[in-house]
Amino acid sequence: MTHPRTDWTRLEIAALFDLPFTELLFQAASVHRDYHSPAQVQLCTLLSIKTGGCPEDCGYCSQSVHADSGVEATKLMDVQAVLQRAAQAKDAGSQRFCMGAAWRNPKDRDMPAIVEIVKGVAAMGLETCMTLGMLEPHQAAQLADAGLDYYNHNIDTSPERYQDVITTRTMDDRLATLGHVRAAGINVCSGGIVGMGETREDRVGFIHTLATLPRHPESVPVNALVPVKGTVLGNMLADTPLAKIDDIEFVRTVAVARITMPMSMVRLSAGRESMSEPTQALCFMAGANSIFTGDKLLTAANAGDDKDAAMMAKLGLTPLVGDEPMRAVGAANGRAGLMVESR
Repeated sequence: MTHPRTDWTRLEIAALFDLPFTELLFQAASVHRDYHSPAQVQLCTLLSIKTGGCPEDCGYCSQSVHADSGVEATKLMDVQAVLQRAAQAKDAGSQRFCMGAAWRNPKDRDMPAIVEIVKGVAAMGLETCMTLGMLEPHQAAQLADAGLDYYNHNIDTSPERYQDVITTRTMDDRLATLGHVRAAGINVCSGGIVGMGETREDRVGFIHTLATLPRHPESVPVNALVPVKGTVLGNMLADTPLAKIDDIEFVRTVAVARITMPMSMVRLSAGRESMSEPTQALCFMAGANSIFTGDKLLTAANAGDDKDAAMMAKLGLTPLVGDEPMRAVGAANGRAGLMVESR
């Protein structure tokens, strides 16, 4: 198997978005089957281990000190309390346990407890993922030494729209942290949020930024904005038609992510609790193969384990267990390239 393309142009990605919907789904499903099992979905659980009080001004985030969302700031959870929640997630069928702290960046004094948490969760046989904000190289090295499997740091949107959403850091800051994570040998988890009032051109730019990294993120979360009143975007969009991205456009975004980043796990993340089962089924057809399960994503509501289990049973999907074998069938690499001509 040759490595997937990292030389995508914006014109090529825009051409994929413009394909007839059924053709785009066919191409995405074909790529998906070449690299992944189409009947398996990775179940992940996300826990907020330190909530609220973040100094960043991300316009979508209820945990920012700039938001009037009612979210109270907390201290870092006790190590044993985190490990108890991880054990519960494993018992519920999760394969990956993701932990988020509302920091601009962790302080060095926080790292010993973080390292202990990573080691404890890994000892349970769960994949470990953390999102702690920006990292310095020595902090990424500490996490790698502790055995962290994935580090999440989303780029959120296109480079052109970035400063309209966040002003307290830049896209280059985001990419620098991803570079530190990659250099430390940790798998990268990076995606973004759609439905923030952006244009399709912004969605093209968002996918382009990830698909042209020297190595694609191993996980690509695709979030649909959940407008929270008290946040900049929540106040702006909560009562407008822009507050919820069109379902077909959301599926298109998932499909283009799958085609351009064929080996990545593409995860349905925030916003899924309000999606219909048919919309989620289309996302799975388009190449999504990972979901957050449980009742809560950090501070937002989520579908819940029982509801997800019923949906997966209805669709004939099973939880991913262990390491999924990569599949390279015949012309996999040909299909993972540009395919924009309708058949």
